[in-house]
Amino acid sequence: MTLSIDTLTGPTEVAAAAARLVAELARTGVDRRGRFTFAVSGGQTPANMFAELATLDVPWGSISIFQVDERVAPEGHEDRNLTLLRASLPAATDVQVMPVNDPDLEAAAAGYAASLPTRFDLIHLGLGPDGHTASLVPGDPVLEVTDRDVAVTGEYQGRRRMTMTYPVLDRASTVLWLVTGAEKAGALRRLRERDPSIPAGRVAAEDQRLLCDDAAAAG
Repeated sequence: MTLSIDTLTGPTEVAAAAARLVAELARTGVDRRGRFTFAVSGGQTPANMFAELATLDVPWGSISIFQVDERVAPEGHEDRNLTLLRASLPAATDVQVMPVNDPDLEAAAAGYAASLPTRFDLIHLGLGPDGHTASLVPGDPVLEVTDRDVAVTGEYQGRRRMTMTYPVLDRASTVLWLVTGAEKAGALRRLRERDPSIPAGRVAAEDQRLLCDDAAAAG
């Protein structure tokens, strides 16, 4: 497993660098395979990245966007990752939505898992101050799931979540970490050390690329 690290001045620079990387990988993937599969975590950082992507040459018609994780909340709620994601993307983008409003969440998770590609071209991950990534949070039993690509968590910060699990993250051709802010400094240090005591430190994809800002790197 390799983890390449680029440290930039601030969140704006991180978003711009991430957009350039995604655009390059997308164009290459579409040229080679006709399709580019990209799984995206929630948060403002990927929203800023998509805003930058809108200014670049990106083959949107050949890109499929999947959700890495989602909170169990009503459609359109501000807690939903999907709400900000849709607002950040071109209107016609193919977005595969996690079915968190299904009454049978376990069956819905299995159905979503069945829709995933065998191997993602790119998975974007963030990092929480407590070391969580996706909705793989400290102490949740979902951390030990190895026989399912998508699972449902217990309650975390007031919401249950649906999340991709380690097996699907680890199969990705590339994992792109975007980490900004001083509050992430301690967790980022542990990620760089591959500390398995935090959920993020257990991601084992072969090609991992980290873009962070000076504040996050200060730890």
